[in-house]
Amino acid sequence: MTRVSFYILKSTQFDERQAFACRLAEKAYNQGHQVYIHTDNIEQSLALDEALWALRPDSFVPHEMINSDTDNQSPVLIGHTETTPPRLMDVMINLTEQQPLFFSQFQRVAEVIDDNADVKQAGRQRFQFYKERGYELDTFHV
Repeated sequence: MTRVSFYILKSTQFDERQAFACRLAEKAYNQGHQVYIHTDNIEQSLALDEALWALRPDSFVPHEMINSDTDNQSPVLIGHTETTPPRLMDVMINLTEQQPLFFSQFQRVAEVIDDNADVKQAGRQRFQFYKERGYELDTFHV
């Protein structure tokens, strides 16, 4: 069964959520996991793509945006549609305000929540959704 972890940030800036998601993706990649990062739209996907390239000078996280023109074989994929990723992956990092329909195909789901009122409220709803369905939940205050 999918294990869901909520990471609660003190910031209200999307850039901080994005930076945390990049560090989380790097950690999961370094542990040998296949990571899918789910965003709201193409603009967020592009911004995340840039942020992963600029993560740290001594870091490299091989990644790509999901594209039907390529084989999407990078260990970290970024997408923003409600379409299932093109292959099975271990970890999903969710930066949207809803749980994607396909979340249960992942072993781990990371929900990144900041101190923005709308983001927190949506996070509470997702937490309740997962809890009511019996998923194993963790909460980490970052």
